Amino acid sequence: MAESPYQTRDILLLSLALTVGMAAVVGGALGFEHIGGYIPCMLCLMQRTPYYVGIPLGILAVLSILFRMPAWTTRALLLAVAALMLYGGGLGVYHAGVEWHFWPGPTSCATAAQGVTTDAGNLLGDINAKKPPSCDAAALRILGLSFAGWNAIASLVLAAIAIRAARARA
Repeated sequence: MAESPYQTRDILLLSLALTVGMAAVVGGALGFEHIGGYIPCMLCLMQRTPYYVGIPLGILAVLSILFRMPAWTTRALLLAVAALMLYGGGLGVYHAGVEWHFWPGPTSCATAAQGVTTDAGNLLGDINAKKPPSCDAAALRILGLSFAGWNAIASLVLAAIAIRAARARA
């Protein structure tokens, strides 16, 4: 059965929205880090990995539509992105729970603070002045949600978009 142009356009638009959405979320996180000065903890950094893997897969899904690859190729890529976003959403829920002290976080949950010198003479002074972030303290809350909480919501919305696009009839 031939794919109608309308359905192809819908899948393409959903795939583009998915890919741009993933780039916007991780770009926002990088902006808060590098422009806003919010140092990410270990769990924050882990939550970025699904985006770093998902964005190239989203681009491949868009290209598979544009180059008229078999429909199963596009569906497989979109389902892989959905799985990544569900994983990322799970990480966000876990991290938010750690921040609300619903459950303990990993014992190794801290990262090196930016700006610590490697100069041995200033190292102790810098270590005392810089406090690496802890996974159980939200750096910022917006409308009551931390970055982890917002990431959980964004990841689940993006997963829903990926699943919707993968289920679209070709």
